[in-house]
Amino acid sequence: MEIRASKCKLCRRLNTKLFLKGERCYTEKCSFQKRVSRTFRGAEKLSTYGQQLREKQKLRCIYGLSEKELKKYYQKGGKELLTLLERRLDRVVFLLGFSLSLSQARQLVVHGHFLVNGRKVDIPSYLVKEGDVIEVRKESKKLPVMKQILEISEKRVVPEWLEVNRGSLSGKVKRLPLSEEVRQDISLPLIIAFYSR
Repeated sequence: MEIRASKCKLCRRLNTKLFLKGERCYTEKCSFQKRVSRTFRGAEKLSTYGQQLREKQKLRCIYGLSEKELKKYYQKGGKELLTLLERRLDRVVFLLGFSLSLSQARQLVVHGHFLVNGRKVDIPSYLVKEGDVIEVRKESKKLPVMKQILEISEKRVVPEWLEVNRGSLSGKVKRLPLSEEVRQDISLPLIIAFYSR
């Protein structure tokens, strides 16, 4: 499946809300909400392989990974795959509420708007560790887009393993995420079965 397809089409094709469009996904304008009843007919007819493939594709779309990248993460993390993916810098930036979507978080990281422990990091796949402090660079705090993001994401719930300080636009990794704190709509056993073939 091509990840470059329309983001709303991906949600409908995988029959789950992937929150790829940022602010729009949280409103009534979300096309997944409007068209969910007409899509994804025949889901019960999927073979075991089809279910495994669909789950793997869903994971790829949520984290915006290529097939090659996801396979590397699986080989590195195995049963801890999801907690490993949650530790990516672009994901942490999104979870802290410093972006409206994962793709926006990736773009902000690549453009060097964030510091990790006082050093500029522009690699979205950078894995954060316990105790790491992620903050918006001083110059970036003044950007209109950053102010807009903070206004919209103000009510977003931050996971317990992270701590956010909206005043200083910084966040801290209190501890590493637990498997039960990761998205519950992803079936890791199906993904493991897909890669174990």
